[in-house]
Amino acid sequence: MSVEKVLETMKAAGKPLKAGEIADAAGLGKKEVDKAMKVLKEQEAIVSPKRCYWQPKSI
Repeated sequence: MSVEKVLETMKAAGKPLKAGEIADAAGLGKKEVDKAMKVLKEQEAIVSPKRCYWQPKSI
């Protein structure tokens, strides 16, 4: 599922990423990444250290 792939991509990057950067790195469409990030936000698995950038909560 794309949710896990998005989270793994974010963890592998080791730095906050924009949704478009996550889509490119994961090889997914931007809409798919947006949907996955919505789920991750609801689960509180990701946080935004600055506007438009996201990272896993565990970093």
